[in-house]
Amino acid sequence: MSLLYKVREPKVTTENASLLILLHGYGSNEDDLFSFSEELPDELRIVSVRAPYEMGYGGYAWYAINFDADENKFSDIGQAKSSVQKISDFIDDLKKMYAPKKTFLLGFSQGAILSYALSLNFPNKVQHVVALSGYLNEELLPSSISNDIETDYYISHGSVDQVIPVTWARKAPEYLSNLNLSNQFSEYPVGHGVAPQNFYSFKEWIDSRL
Repeated sequence: MSLLYKVREPKVTTENASLLILLHGYGSNEDDLFSFSEELPDELRIVSVRAPYEMGYGGYAWYAINFDADENKFSDIGQAKSSVQKISDFIDDLKKMYAPKKTFLLGFSQGAILSYALSLNFPNKVQHVVALSGYLNEELLPSSISNDIETDYYISHGSVDQVIPVTWARKAPEYLSNLNLSNQFSEYPVGHGVAPQNFYSFKEWIDSRL
């Protein structure tokens, strides 16, 4: 496999168990989101993936974020596009291995940004996307979006997020709606994180699609 990962096997044996892939945020690792895998639906096979770029002290990134002298942030778009391709190849490998009924992709922050990008660059590779505390970066999207995409989206964001402003997140549902793609958007009174009620909301969203 092209990327390192951890697996929680389904607690309930079903044929072709649906797959949930977890993409962590900048500076984190595969253990972060995996920590709540025990609380997610028993029917799922859950795979938490480690990003390819090492940052030291156990942290990894899907792409570098650089700062100029004025503290303006710049994403390394080349690395981001490379990671989208790596995730796509990784999903192909998982599908060959497990033949899942459905594939869910859940990303937090940088992982959410790449979840949007993957779903719109590779139509219907995943059926459902959960984008937590991220935004839709149009620099990572293809020049034209396929009309055949049927993926739906759960989007949530903290209303007092100081890392990624909520105004950035609000653009995603508008963009997706213009493409006639089903999406659900929620805001929670938290910073750059996942509130308990947010967790139960996306858990229910996933559950209803199994």
